[in-house]
Amino acid sequence: MRDFDLTPIWRSTVGFDRLVDLIDDSLRLAGEDNYPPYNIARTGEDNYRISLALAGFKPEEITVTAEQNMLTVEGRKADKDDREYLYQGISGRPFRRQFNLADYVEVKGASFEDGLLQVDLVRELPEAMKPRRIAVKSGPSRGEPQQIEQKQAA
Repeated sequence: MRDFDLTPIWRSTVGFDRLVDLIDDSLRLAGEDNYPPYNIARTGEDNYRISLALAGFKPEEITVTAEQNMLTVEGRKADKDDREYLYQGISGRPFRRQFNLADYVEVKGASFEDGLLQVDLVRELPEAMKPRRIAVKSGPSRGEPQQIEQKQAA
């Protein structure tokens, strides 16, 4: 049940459409299935790692897709076992998990080991967006002093 109205935020903000959409989507998806379980960790100043617990899946049954500001991880078991389970606690059901990525966050790679899918991310700001130090000079700001010539009245 959604009981939070975002209309006042829409009326009083300009240029924050994506942020408000993310909040709205997260409120809408809050009651959905939490399979598969995952962790998000910061591994450095601009490095992150998403770890998904995918017991029972093989690497070829997992698809990782990155597009614009969205990372999608999907899994589907290729074949059904001919076994008759008395109890099945390890889920092998199909899933689709999406992660919204901030601007300039890129997927650097993914690996699958011991039932964990590790997706490495890095935030790379373009040079134009990085802070830069401006040198402060003393004296005139135009480099060398300039002489101003005046016309004399004829």
